[in-house]
Amino acid sequence: MNPAEFLSLLHARHCQRAFTDEPVSRYVLEAALLAAGQAPSGKNTQPWRVTVTTGSQRDALSNALCAEYDAGVKPQADYDYSLQPQPEEWMNRARACGYALFELKGIARDDVSARKAHGRENVTFFGAPVHMILHLPAGAERGNFLDVGMFLQNLMLALTAQGLGSCPQYSVAGYAEVIRTYLGLSADRWIVCGLSVGHPDPTAGVNSFVPERLPLSGFVDWQE
Repeated sequence: MNPAEFLSLLHARHCQRAFTDEPVSRYVLEAALLAAGQAPSGKNTQPWRVTVTTGSQRDALSNALCAEYDAGVKPQADYDYSLQPQPEEWMNRARACGYALFELKGIARDDVSARKAHGRENVTFFGAPVHMILHLPAGAERGNFLDVGMFLQNLMLALTAQGLGSCPQYSVAGYAEVIRTYLGLSADRWIVCGLSVGHPDPTAGVNSFVPERLPLSGFVDWQE
């Protein structure tokens, strides 16, 4: 792969929210995970752990999460994802992204049932046949999250390179205790996020959604 092809791969990756039921071979998943493991980490600590669910285990986990979601259980993640309150510019971008996605899906801002159904897609893993849970030791520090973030980006790019799609999901981490129970993880593991993986559905309009990205001037300062 030449430099232009690699840069193109970076631009090609974006969240997929609809998948076919075509199975994903374990060989392909292992190749992606092994490549992701080349991510840098502080003093080579490699703190990440991944639990991969497919088949009946994937379905059981999704069913358990759906039960929590349908019952209106308030999500309670192991860690706070962002600053609260968020800076206004972050909030503006988040709102713009959400509104644009709703518009693409034909969901009115006051359509409560449609918005709830939209949220429920997270716990059905968007129909993806593979779902991964990334986790860290309880009490993990910011640097450990930096490490797992680089691992996650490597993983998503490796999947994209093999024709697969993915969607990282902090949303499922809101049901951390359920995830630990169903996956047999001990209480000393923090659920970082989920990752839905599969073959993107080419007929689904939602998969065309790519939120607007900042230009260089929006996040780079040059000092010479």
